[in-house]
Amino acid sequence: MHIGVCIIRLQVFDSGSLKDKRRVVRSIKDRTRQRYNVAIAEVDCLDDRRNAELGITCVSNDSRHADSMLTKVADYIEGSFPVVVLNVERELWTI
Repeated sequence: MHIGVCIIRLQVFDSGSLKDKRRVVRSIKDRTRQRYNVAIAEVDCLDDRRNAELGITCVSNDSRHADSMLTKVADYIEGSFPVVVLNVERELWTI
């Protein structure tokens, strides 16, 4: 079993309040979960109206598939939402 973990730090455009940021982050989480069937949650910067940190994980029987899935998710988030991806960290674990 292979577990892929990805931390994406991003900056949200046009976020005048925490409510605006949470609306964008909720949209990212819901659409990404539905499209890629991964677990995703906001894990840091909860009270910062401009920045967010998302934790994403997937489980696969092939490490290349898990790595590919996380790459696709990061590209999807960067290209489909009004955010700038500041940093992407990926790890793969084999159990």
